[in-house]
Amino acid sequence: MLIRLLDERDAEPYYHLRRGSLIESPLAFGSSVADDRASTLDAVRDMLSRAPDAVVIGAFVPELAGAVGLIRNHQIKSSHRAFIWGMYVSPGHRGGGIGPRLIEAALAHARSLPGVTTVHLSVTEAAEGARRIYERAGFRVWGAEPDALRHEGRSLTEYHMVLRLEGRS
Repeated sequence: MLIRLLDERDAEPYYHLRRGSLIESPLAFGSSVADDRASTLDAVRDMLSRAPDAVVIGAFVPELAGAVGLIRNHQIKSSHRAFIWGMYVSPGHRGGGIGPRLIEAALAHARSLPGVTTVHLSVTEAAEGARRIYERAGFRVWGAEPDALRHEGRSLTEYHMVLRLEGRS
């Protein structure tokens, strides 16, 4: 398994993985196919060109089987915060350790960003497996938002989680 930052050359495989994630796991994401910011290859290329403060990390086995995004807050007063978003592992590759490896890589990247002291994420109640991965990595729930998302008549609670990076203040 190869874990690495995605770049513009990975736009097409990431586009298909992301679109597939929104179709396969609609209750796990705030975006839908209809309003996804990565709805075109050009938008994906742009998304993948913003390193180091905004990255997408992919897992290849050898095809792209999973991905996670990390973005540093760009506002000066909150630039010590980074956010994990869009975590997804394709169904045929779940249970093989890809999810934890992607989170480890995202946290390593966060640690490489000067001044970043905390990493935040949100996870819906429908993504229990992802939440367990985050908890094993050290994330803790700091709040729950009832009725944060609605999909096909179902209301979902979203849990907000945080991890303080050790040795940073």
